[in-house]
Amino acid sequence: MKGVVFVELIAMAESIAGEELVDEIIDSCDLESGGAFTAVGNYPCGELMTLVQAFGQALNAPVEDLQSKFGQWMFTKFIDGYPMFFAGKNDAFTMLESIENEVHVEVRKLYPEAELPSFKTERISDSELMMIYSSERPLVAFCLGMIQACVDHFGTPATITHKDRTENGKYYSDFNIVMAQ
Repeated sequence: MKGVVFVELIAMAESIAGEELVDEIIDSCDLESGGAFTAVGNYPCGELMTLVQAFGQALNAPVEDLQSKFGQWMFTKFIDGYPMFFAGKNDAFTMLESIENEVHVEVRKLYPEAELPSFKTERISDSELMMIYSSERPLVAFCLGMIQACVDHFGTPATITHKDRTENGKYYSDFNIVMAQ
């Protein structure tokens, strides 16, 4: 997993709990990397999950809630860092539909070793989109946070529901996004 994800998780945690507590939490975790992350490094997803679990325990917050908040945090970082992905996108559905065949294509050019999730989308109607997440990583709640942040960014209220279909160590979730009329 790309180091920028770890760097941003730590930045988010510091914004919530402060640098000192975050350092204590990282020091208490048994991380192969020793907790020293760089944006350009690659680290095991297991270390991310260990950190999220430790932050959740220290902050008395459910892991799924932290993952979702982190997804929202990362979306804002993508807006700031990669405005070209948002150019010409006038609504959340168009943005979400572009992830697999536009955004991930460009990410793979920059980081050929990146292991990205897969997204399939189906436009059910003008106001409803089905998005299917598939990954080797347990980041369904993170994905939910990203979708929520995307909808918020474009300013159209929506109801987002999801059905977890995780099986055999592969993580799947069907996200149904219905825009308010």
